[in-house]
Amino acid sequence: MKCDVCESEATVFLTQIINGQMTTVNLCDACSQAKGVTDEMGFGLAEAFLNQPTPTNDVTEGVCEACGFTAAQLKKIGRMGCPECYSAFRDGLDGLLKAMHKGTRHVGKTPSKITQSRHVQGNINHLREELANAVRDERYEDAARLKNEIDRMLNPTPDAV
Repeated sequence: MKCDVCESEATVFLTQIINGQMTTVNLCDACSQAKGVTDEMGFGLAEAFLNQPTPTNDVTEGVCEACGFTAAQLKKIGRMGCPECYSAFRDGLDGLLKAMHKGTRHVGKTPSKITQSRHVQGNINHLREELANAVRDERYEDAARLKNEIDRMLNPTPDAV
């Protein structure tokens, strides 16, 4: 692949999403150093190549007392310096997160095994209620069947899984 600047062989490949649009830049070593890609403070594709400002957010000032990370660094590279930065820049993070993600609260996913486990537990609870009713009503044959069904659900055989 060729460098987007000088047509030499590209060795650095960058991707950035700006306002929902994915932008990629391929650079050789010399051009990546000239454009500041190796700068530890970060690199903005839009600023360097597209003459577009990076998306704005509300984080404009402040310093994390724990690590010394500044709001300007956060705005430029989009990463925190340490866990304490989340507290230091709390007021401006909503705008930054909304620009990067669907929302400002991570809800995650529930693994399917846990979902299945909750379903099984709900069934067991229902069967236990039925068992208690059967015992109370002196329906002992039904109670024995329900107890066996609960036992099978709590201790499945390898064939049943």
